[in-house]
Amino acid sequence: MAWLSLGCSVGTAQLAPGAWGPWGPWTPCSSSCGDGVTVRTRRCLRSTEEEPCTGDPRQYRLCQLQGCPSGSVPFRAMQCSLYDNKPVLGTPVRYRWVPFHGAPNVCDLNCLAMGHNFYYTFGRVLDGTRCSPGSPDLCVGGRCLSVGCDGILGSGTRSDACGQCGGGHEMCLFVHRLFQGCPFGPCPGSALTLNIKVTDKSRNYLALMTSDGRYVLNGDWSIAWPGPYEVAGTQLRYTRAPNGTESLEAPGPTDEDLHVMVLLQEHNPGIEYEFWLPRRHPQPSRGDASPLRQPQPRGAGSPPPQEPPVTPAPVPLFAPTGRCGRCRPTKGRSQRIRHFCQSDFVFQGRILARRLVGQETRYEVEVQTPYRHRFPLVRREYLWVPNTCGCPPLRQGGQYLLMARRHVNYEHTLNRILLQDDGYARPWTPREDRLVREAARHCPQPQPP
Repeated sequence: MAWLSLGCSVGTAQLAPGAWGPWGPWTPCSSSCGDGVTVRTRRCLRSTEEEPCTGDPRQYRLCQLQGCPSGSVPFRAMQCSLYDNKPVLGTPVRYRWVPFHGAPNVCDLNCLAMGHNFYYTFGRVLDGTRCSPGSPDLCVGGRCLSVGCDGILGSGTRSDACGQCGGGHEMCLFVHRLFQGCPFGPCPGSALTLNIKVTDKSRNYLALMTSDGRYVLNGDWSIAWPGPYEVAGTQLRYTRAPNGTESLEAPGPTDEDLHVMVLLQEHNPGIEYEFWLPRRHPQPSRGDASPLRQPQPRGAGSPPPQEPPVTPAPVPLFAPTGRCGRCRPTKGRSQRIRHFCQSDFVFQGRILARRLVGQETRYEVEVQTPYRHRFPLVRREYLWVPNTCGCPPLRQGGQYLLMARRHVNYEHTLNRILLQDDGYARPWTPREDRLVREAARHCPQPQPP
């Protein structure tokens, strides 16, 4: 006899979840002025064998209308006033009601009886009521919901550090460094910078300058008061504690370069700074943190700025009266030796850009061959000329042999490379290279101490 064993497996069929239909139109705003909410709904499309849809059938969005007229009754106060002089609590006593904000549920209509020490809850507040005075959150369906950056209440969507709604920081770069060195140096100073924070824990003072040379904080012989400052399209908050700790914070984005400097009172123990940059923006390099000058251009290898070419004036000259005439070129062996021996910086450089700043001209220079430098040089430097006449005449894209000095003003708020209008600046040639190397042999040798 043969036995046949039949096994039957018992399983549970997986029910497909239901699918949502399309969203309907947004309803009119719940308020006629100020803030309100609008709602849209959708239907769950399912058969009896399917599971219910997962998610919310309603979606609420913030709608902001023009401001309410002056003297208008606040929205919550208006809702409380609807119960004025009406019977409440089963007594014939009539009351006038005002909002009460000390109750546990902020989205209940909690109203205080004027002249008495009790409040009454008249159910929920209307959708679009502020959860509390000054709060950006709104009550919807009895719940206090925050507004996401997409305008949807309760979505939880937030902007990333680069201001991208719902982004995950993929499009931005975080920079966090410690600056240590001499009195001046570049800190975050790039346009489109976001979430800037600079902290100094010493007796030194942080100073802030805009791209046109105007001081915003702690410059021109004055120390600024802590507080908010409007600069570069954002609001910056400056704080200073009794122990000397300072901080600069700004959400950004900035719409121009900002130059952070240090007014030295003691050794610099280190200045911590951080900020975010969009990845498409030129990124700062660690190599451009010169301990000497401010402000510095971008790091080596970054593209030159896209500035329109500037043609030097045909007959420029800086004169005390402010008029421009002919430039006085520096020529001759004796002039070359004198400038070489008296200069702090002698180098071959290519002019990348020119910009007028106040009554001065600022050149961005790519340093190619240094011949003499008493102080550190980086790949890209700013070279300042104390006139706007184009003397010496430096052409954008040209290569020059430049002899300049270090300039530190009396207040120690400027520390930079300065080329006088009668300074040595000649087009670079192999012959000029040979002559300047020969000039080095004629400088007096420093005497031993």
